[in-house]
Amino acid sequence: MASLPTKLTTQLMNGGAALANYAWPVAGRVFRERLELDQNQSLWASKTPNYRPRPALTKTITADLAIIGGGFTGVSTAYYASQRFPNRRIVLLEAATLANGASGRNGGMMLNWVNGFDDAPPDVTARIYQVTSKGIETLCQLIERHALPVDFRRDGTVTIYTSTERAEAAHAHVEAHNAIGIPTRFLNATELRRQLAVEHGCGAVFDPDTGQINGAQLVRAMAPVLEARGVEIYEGSPVVRVAEGRRCVLTTLQGEVHADAIVLATNGYTGALGYFRDAIFPLHSHVFATRSLPMEAQRQLGWHRFAGFSDDFDRISYASMTRDGHLVFGGGSNHAYHYLFNNRTVYSGGAAAARHAQVEMERTLSRYFPRSRSLPIAHRWVGTLGITFDRRPLIGVRGEHRNVYYAIGYCGHGVTLANLAGEILADLYCGDESRWRDLPFVHGGFHRIPPEPFRWIGYQVFTRLTGKSPRL
Repeated sequence: MASLPTKLTTQLMNGGAALANYAWPVAGRVFRERLELDQNQSLWASKTPNYRPRPALTKTITADLAIIGGGFTGVSTAYYASQRFPNRRIVLLEAATLANGASGRNGGMMLNWVNGFDDAPPDVTARIYQVTSKGIETLCQLIERHALPVDFRRDGTVTIYTSTERAEAAHAHVEAHNAIGIPTRFLNATELRRQLAVEHGCGAVFDPDTGQINGAQLVRAMAPVLEARGVEIYEGSPVVRVAEGRRCVLTTLQGEVHADAIVLATNGYTGALGYFRDAIFPLHSHVFATRSLPMEAQRQLGWHRFAGFSDDFDRISYASMTRDGHLVFGGGSNHAYHYLFNNRTVYSGGAAAARHAQVEMERTLSRYFPRSRSLPIAHRWVGTLGITFDRRPLIGVRGEHRNVYYAIGYCGHGVTLANLAGEILADLYCGDESRWRDLPFVHGGFHRIPPEPFRWIGYQVFTRLTGKSPRL
């Protein structure tokens, strides 16, 4: 099916296992972009200083299953597939380094729910919550089972509502959810300020099952676990061409993989391989983190408890606090999100645009915590999200020979969904989808996104004229 001219781009240095959008760069340009990446290091990646990438693929090999992408989805799929099929040869290809894409460049929020199903019937609503909650529980158990050095906390998050009307509506939703077994809790303004002293907030919904996690630590710590099971990991191995057939052929810069089945675990980078270009677009999301704040500084700021919060605006804000005191913040401004023409997956706004985004984001944060203006910023980065038109993820299998598996389009909920997707894909691969058949986002369809230039124009008109950002 998908055949792509041989290209290579800064995606080697800026996330994803697929090809991006420019021609092969000269050596000097590669060097400059490596320097830019060093300045674009996430807090999460900085916590893995001893990580050493695996060598690139430099030969032709065969595999039972080849996974494209070394983030949450790819690593999780390799884990569960190798558990189900210990004697099959499983290969994982990553363009840069494990967790170099959105899995290591996110806001760290480990959340329930799936976007795009706000009006689902009660039974579907309950089922989605149960599945995502179980996904978080399974992920935490995996970390404990393998004694992985991963920083995470699971003491709940809140969604803040900034008007009386929205707070009242949220309170009614909580009562409806409680009636079908969902354990969320409504906090009035007084309770919210007692536990998270934000300046804005007429109420909040507390979800006790949620938290925060360092995705780079998770993905990179899983590598030895996979290798102990026989999974072969090749980093620095971008897939430049996919040829489908009874046996698919994946061409990298220096080698090939001939596989009976493949997995597209490339999320926002999937269109660069020729897949789902009309279903998903990459959105660049800015995030920053402070230096580690001592407990007294956290108390003075007003952060008394909870792993994190988000708000109810279209230009959604979200923040979390790591166990060692780093305040992580994203969103809150149109400047915090960018869509680049023709699905470009490498953020090209430059340092000046990134600084401008940070200034706008800091202004939003100060609305919640006025004392945050003086906080020292230690990290600033950009992550590439995969966004669908209706904000629903896509998980399933396709191709003439039904041997191309995919899980993409998490729309900001990838920490939970992408790890859960690995378990779902492993079951689909072995032909047993009974556990997931009732989920509306497994084997679901999608609304097509208009082609360029209408896609880019539509995004610009929506964000600039309405003053809104697409809600993730």
